[in-house]
Amino acid sequence: MKKITFLLVIALALSACGTAATGSGDDSANMDEPVTGGQATPTPSDLPYAVKAGDANLSRGNVFINSAELVVRESYPPQISLLLEGGLPTPCHQLRVVVPQPDAENRIMVEAYSVVDPAAICIQVIENFSQAVEMGTYASGHYTVFVNGKLVGEFDS
Repeated sequence: MKKITFLLVIALALSACGTAATGSGDDSANMDEPVTGGQATPTPSDLPYAVKAGDANLSRGNVFINSAELVVRESYPPQISLLLEGGLPTPCHQLRVVVPQPDAENRIMVEAYSVVDPAAICIQVIENFSQAVEMGTYASGHYTVFVNGKLVGEFDS
C-alpha cells in the first residue's frame, strides 16, 4: 500500500512539474513578440509565461536567470523544453518568455523578462521561479539555444 501511495504522489508531483527547472546562466532582457517556437507550439492560453494582450499596459522589468537547461525528449521528432530557474524583482512581477523561430544559423535566441503594473505597491523582495518552457519540435538540423544572449546548450533534431 505504501508503494502505491508513493507512486501516486510521484505521479502527481511529476504532472505538476511543468514548472520545474535547473541549468546555468544569468541575464536580463526585454522583448515584445508573441511566444513561438518550433513546428509544434502550444497555444498562448496554455502558457503562463506567454505574452498577454494586457502586457502593453504593464512596465517591463528584469528577470534574473540563475539556471537554464535544455531537455530533449526521446520522441520523433524530438520535443524540446527549456527549464528556467531564477528570480523576479518582486512578487508583483510576472515572467514572460519569447521563443522565436531559429535564425539562418539555427540559433534560437530566447528572451526572458518580467512585466509589472507600475501602480502596484509590492514588497521589495526577490520572487523565485521555476518554469518549463515548451519550445516544440524542429526540422532536422543542429540547433543552438541562447537565453538573454547566453548560451544554454545545443541539440540535434
